[in-house]
Amino acid sequence: MAGELDPSWKQHLSAEFDKPYMQQLRTFLKEEKDAGYTIYPRNADIFNAFNITPFDDVKVVILGQDPYHGPGQAHGLSFSVQRGVAVPPSLKNIYKELSTDISGFVTPNTGDLTKWAQQGVLLLNATLTVRAATAGSHQKKGWEKFTDAAIKTLSDEKQGLVFILWGAYAQSKAPLINPNNNHLIIKSTHPSPLAVSHGGFFGSKPFSKANDFLEKQGKKPIDWQI
Repeated sequence: MAGELDPSWKQHLSAEFDKPYMQQLRTFLKEEKDAGYTIYPRNADIFNAFNITPFDDVKVVILGQDPYHGPGQAHGLSFSVQRGVAVPPSLKNIYKELSTDISGFVTPNTGDLTKWAQQGVLLLNATLTVRAATAGSHQKKGWEKFTDAAIKTLSDEKQGLVFILWGAYAQSKAPLINPNNNHLIIKSTHPSPLAVSHGGFFGSKPFSKANDFLEKQGKKPIDWQI
C-alpha cells in the first residue's frame, strides 16, 4: 500500500488502518502485485487526494468511483489525469459545463486538476486503486469503507462543505453527509458521455453554486480555471 497519510488526515483516520478490512485490503493488493498485475495509480499517488488537500483545508468534495485504468492516467485525484495524457471524455464534459457556468473560463489542454485540490477541492474516488485495463476490479475490497469513513468524518466534524455528487453511485453516499452541519449537496447526472445524453448535467451549474455558497460563509471561492 501507499506511504504516509497527511498528518491532518491521519489524526482523523488512523484507526481505520488497524481494522480487519484494511488488513484484508493490504493482503488483496499484495496478491494482485504478486500475480504480476499492474496497479494504478502508482503507490506514491494512492493517497494523493488526501495529501494534496489536508483535512483542515477541505471546502468542496467531488466524488468519483474508480481511478482511470489506462497507462499514465490515474494519479490519485478523481476525474483528473496526469499532464501530457489526453483529457478523458467525462472531464471534457466537465470543462464544457465550466465554460458556460463560470464567466471567462477557458478550456485547458490538460486534465491535471491538481490546482483544484490545492485550493481545498477534495477529489476523492470511492475506490483508490484499480488493476490496469480492468475497470472496477478493486471495488468491494475495502477501499469504500475507508473513503466512506473520510466522507463521514468530514461531514460530522466540519461545517459548510460543498459535496458534488454526479451520478447514482456518488449520490448513494448522500446518507453519510450530516444534515445538521450546513453542508450543500449538489446532485446531477454523471458527466460521462452516456449519462449526459440523458440530460441533467449540462446547465446544472455546480461550480458557480459551490462558489456562491462558499462566499456566503465568508470563504474564498475556488478558482476553477486550470
